[in-house]
Amino acid sequence: MVLMVSEEVREAVDARRPVVALESTIIAHGLPRPRNLQVALELEEVVRREGAVPATIAVLDGRPRVGLDKEQLERIANEDGIRKLGHRDLPLAMASGASGATTVSATALLAAFAGVRVFATGGLGGVHREWTVTQDESADLGLLARTRITVVCAGVKSILDVPATLQRLETLGVAVAGYRTERFPGFYLSDSGHPVDWTLRSPAEVAEVMRAQEALDGPESALIVANPVPEAEQLDPELHARVLTEALHACEEQGVTGQAVTPFLLDYLVRHTDGASLSANLAAVRGNVRIAGSIAAAWAGA
Repeated sequence: MVLMVSEEVREAVDARRPVVALESTIIAHGLPRPRNLQVALELEEVVRREGAVPATIAVLDGRPRVGLDKEQLERIANEDGIRKLGHRDLPLAMASGASGATTVSATALLAAFAGVRVFATGGLGGVHREWTVTQDESADLGLLARTRITVVCAGVKSILDVPATLQRLETLGVAVAGYRTERFPGFYLSDSGHPVDWTLRSPAEVAEVMRAQEALDGPESALIVANPVPEAEQLDPELHARVLTEALHACEEQGVTGQAVTPFLLDYLVRHTDGASLSANLAAVRGNVRIAGSIAAAWAGA
């Protein structure tokens, strides 16, 4: 693969200095302009404050890039026609010279190719509701089952079937640990209502697990570090439950299916919570990025 790694990221990886991968879908498709660029720059600054190098990942003109400069970030934020790329889309985008923002699966894959070991995002994809009918499951899960990377996230998106997703991760052999919590986070919510089997209390403990993964030399699977959004910044649970029920009903009524379901539901929540769901999402992302920076520093100091 012709992977374009920025000089700053390449030098940091070669010197075993801390690096944190960041996805670009939130920039191109998750936020309105000009807030999207402001958030992108803010998240990179959060990484730097933790002593790590940010590596925002995207594909520009058919070239996968790990580490974007300001001009490239501006393209992802402001250019019309930026596609949304999962890992399956990468060869198509490369061959056609397309530009696109990377989802969790594409970001994790490209980060791992570049030697970046820690990745921060908002919420993972997972098993969709009504899976027995639709067989709809995010590509995130299968990719994480075969990619050695540590993902700091706020659980899986609460619009999904959370217990089924946790069961699927177990089946795939993907390690899951709560970060300073015994409960699995619910993306917009601090608690999804489901427990975790393992809890890690510090960046040093996470780094120890990463070292153990290396020592075992087993399957190249990910480590998911599930960090809850602070209760004070979560979406009100009653509001979340009510609006999500309405959103699912609207989705069925309007015949929304396949890849259109997740963006439809997320957009519905933003509009019908007066933006509160977006605020909770951003609070979760900021916290995840900060902790990822600390984990990357602990890993680099191993």
